[in-house]
Amino acid sequence: MVELYADERLDYLLNEELRIIQSPSVFSFSLDAVLLAHFAYMPIQKGKIVDLCTGNGVIPLLLSRRTKGKIIGIEIQERLCDMARRSVAYNGLEGQIEIIHGDIKEAPQRIGYSQYDVVTCNPPYFPTVGREELSKNEHFAIARHEIYCTLEDVVRVSSQLLKQGGKAAFVHRPGRLSDLVTFMRRYRLEPKRLRFVYPKAGKEANMILIEGMKDANPDLKVLPPLIVYGEDDEYTEETKRILYGIISS
Repeated sequence: MVELYADERLDYLLNEELRIIQSPSVFSFSLDAVLLAHFAYMPIQKGKIVDLCTGNGVIPLLLSRRTKGKIIGIEIQERLCDMARRSVAYNGLEGQIEIIHGDIKEAPQRIGYSQYDVVTCNPPYFPTVGREELSKNEHFAIARHEIYCTLEDVVRVSSQLLKQGGKAAFVHRPGRLSDLVTFMRRYRLEPKRLRFVYPKAGKEANMILIEGMKDANPDLKVLPPLIVYGEDDEYTEETKRILYGIISS
């Protein structure tokens, strides 16, 4: 059994293969995290993976079904770290997943430079907010806004953690694509794969998934678009497979 606080619940992941602790007043993962976990390259049998801004640990949990490698999740909010650790324990994954409470900017000093095969991150999307908005819900504000780390921090730290030839995968908004590519190249992460995510066919993209390789040669592949909803407002077959099926490697 797992201890749940008053505002928490246990939700299913991946067609009921996993369970995760969520809280409507603190943190609940969204589709972008699931898409990133599906998109990112994973070594199957062994490897060392880091998930920055891990929140309640959804990405490490999902990645555990794609790799036998060791996974570290780093999160600055103590309450979210506690939720993630309890979810890891509930699923019996303490031997594979470690959740660290700390600032991602200090991660290379804490866990080592140039040692990791893959880094993933679903970073805060929005610029820093004022104290008034932060006080409304500190947990949401930190998760959504660049209060404790900027996009450049995320990319720089990812590069510092990766081995040469290691891969970093990010999910963000299309409006930050130019910034992402600029920072990735500044910190030696050559963009290699890019996918646009659309809420519906005929609509503008509302997410991007991008992967870079450390010290690689230029050669960007733009993958087929991912359409989330069909004309019937139901998930498309591909989205259903990502959300509820076995995540392929």
